[in-house]
Amino acid sequence: MRAGQLDRVITIQRSSATVDDYGTPANAWTDIGTVRAQIVQQSTEEFIRGFGASDETAIVFRIRWLAGVQLGDRVIYQNAAHNLKEVEEIGRRRGLELRCVASGGDQ
Repeated sequence: MRAGQLDRVITIQRSSATVDDYGTPANAWTDIGTVRAQIVQQSTEEFIRGFGASDETAIVFRIRWLAGVQLGDRVIYQNAAHNLKEVEEIGRRRGLELRCVASGGDQ
């Protein structure tokens, strides 16, 4: 993986459950890493769902190896949140491909 191809900056976040001052559970997103990435593929796909047709923006990021990335995490790219759908290892801990779908916007 060449450094010159990693021309984008993304932030990987993880949801963590907290309790506010009144004892109410709340979710907060915590940064687990800001890394350089390459966009491998970006497309808008139309899916037929139970509630009708919908468009989803799918994007694949390629990054250097980062331990601990999970499907419950999300990627922030250009101030937009993308939910992780698949994490695929490249080589032997050489890198990761993060397959994401743009989320509804709960930043």
